[in-house]
Amino acid sequence: MHDHRRLGRELELFDTDPLMGAGLPYWLPDGAIVRHTLEEYIRDAERRAGYRHVYSPVLGKRELYEISGHWDHYGDDMFPPMELGAEQVLLRPSLCPHHALIYRSRARSYRELPYRMAELGGMYRSELSGVLGGLTRVRAITLNDAHIFCTLEQAVAEARAALELIGRAYADLGVEASRYRLSLPGEGGKYVADPELWRRATALLREVLDGSGVPYEAAEGEAAFYGPKIDVQIADPAGRETTLSTVQIDFHQPERFDLHYIGPDGGRHRPVMVHRSVIGSVERAVAHLLETHGGAFPPWLAPVQLAVLPVGDEQAGQAHALARRARELGLRAEVADPAQGTLAARVRATRLVPYQAVIGGREAAAGRVAVRLRDGRRPDPLPSAAELLDRIGARVAARGTSLWEEPA
Repeated sequence: MHDHRRLGRELELFDTDPLMGAGLPYWLPDGAIVRHTLEEYIRDAERRAGYRHVYSPVLGKRELYEISGHWDHYGDDMFPPMELGAEQVLLRPSLCPHHALIYRSRARSYRELPYRMAELGGMYRSELSGVLGGLTRVRAITLNDAHIFCTLEQAVAEARAALELIGRAYADLGVEASRYRLSLPGEGGKYVADPELWRRATALLREVLDGSGVPYEAAEGEAAFYGPKIDVQIADPAGRETTLSTVQIDFHQPERFDLHYIGPDGGRHRPVMVHRSVIGSVERAVAHLLETHGGAFPPWLAPVQLAVLPVGDEQAGQAHALARRARELGLRAEVADPAQGTLAARVRATRLVPYQAVIGGREAAAGRVAVRLRDGRRPDPLPSAAELLDRIGARVAARGTSLWEEPA
């Protein structure tokens, strides 16, 4: 059973320090590569799906969170206000209030809708030390967040498209949903007191789930304070469930922020706000990937994609030339020199690297490279090193989890 905390330290991906504080991990170079690649992947997927990216500050005035409802309904999970002259500012617990302000920064027409706004942004939760753990529960979070402002008639289609985007990302990452949950409100003052709001939003999310054909379970007491949500649940190797991805339909914040668009009749109309996160927090996503793959990331996500292993010092020059050429083509390649140990030892040391290119005397004389795959397969030698790099580059560009495909 894989523990992402142990693997993260063994593979030198991330660590913590008491002086930084609990729930505040730092990322080492190889971990930063995984994180950056994951972030670029989701930005590209969102761009292709019609989202436009923004940046917004991690601080906001207390008044902003009073309007959004976070101060009243989520205050226990927020860090205390900071005095700034006559004002109080807070580390934001969520990105949605900022995106609502960006939407209302100018008049909007129905012709602009759906308006899809996305951000990989920082947010902060005042988690108790007893619930913190590795990357799965942290205090400083980078959230893959997005908000779609649309008409009521567009809301179901937009939420369903978000659910499909989540499914495609899971396939590329090699992870599986353990179940889908329709998260509903429970008792108490945690939730916005507007029964009609809850009824309308819940009916729309049921339509999304029923139309998507995925089995789901309703769970009371798991909703956001402002509305119901679809939670995509994942399970760790011990069977413990957490939420990774969400889709929400929100009538509350458009009302609170007095959001409008100009309709075809020339009148002002209230948009619906669809919240969605494809991979959830980057931290939790990397933790789950580590435990799912045991550190053997899909080729496109691996910190090192190609390890070049010269058999002896005589092949070191060609090995370094091959690695340089691979890097020029956008691959992440390193050379495991003979000084690092025997060939067998170097093969073991690079066992999690998707591709190992071995160069011995015979390969060097013929200008070829013998390739070993991480899963133990040894494809037939290719006519040239250039063709090997092309083949690897194609698999990386295709994403997914497949290591090798023979040409048709």
